[in-house]
Amino acid sequence: MTQLAPITFATRFRGFLPVVVDVETGGFNPRTDALLEIAAVLVDMRSDGSLARGQTFRYHVTPFPGANLEPASLAVNGIDPHHPLRPAIPEEDALQRIFREVRNAVRAADCTRAVLVGHNAFFDLNFLNAAVARTQIKRNPFHPFSSFDTATLGGVAFGQTVLMRATLAAGLEWDTASAHSAAYDAERTADLFCTVCNQFQSVFDASRRRLAAMGPLQIEPEAPADP
Repeated sequence: MTQLAPITFATRFRGFLPVVVDVETGGFNPRTDALLEIAAVLVDMRSDGSLARGQTFRYHVTPFPGANLEPASLAVNGIDPHHPLRPAIPEEDALQRIFREVRNAVRAADCTRAVLVGHNAFFDLNFLNAAVARTQIKRNPFHPFSSFDTATLGGVAFGQTVLMRATLAAGLEWDTASAHSAAYDAERTADLFCTVCNQFQSVFDASRRRLAAMGPLQIEPEAPADP
């Protein structure tokens, strides 16, 4: 029987470290609309290879100069960007603080890069990338286009793509009053991601044994020899 290496984040996700991100914004356009709140949740791995939600980092963000604020979006997330008691910090500061924690986690997990996990992940990743470009941050630990989308995973595993419905279908708790907070939504997304991964653990284990039995794989076919 082929000896398998222990399961680590590097072996489970091809060198990527999944990090859950949720943003609350002033609209849907990542180039023109304000980033108002961002949360990142780390994922922990237990000794048996199962996943669990880890530490949360969350920051209120000051709208960048000239940022658009759509009233409909503010009505949904309940954020008053100009409230005097709102502990907001500049966009670059918020990103740098989160990126510092993510880089430390990537290094500790012996991974090469973080990959964003989000519910409708393209939305969060587009806003993250736009903010990075706007602030000209050079050391972004996240992959620029790859992501894990829990809307897709929830649809596959539970037949539900809405975060609340997928969470409840997975047997997890949901508090409607806390929804549309970046920290709360990111933590529920992390719980959903971990639940799906854990339920597919046997599938992953079987695939590892199958690939190990095949030996080294040739990714690209060899070019035919000249006649």
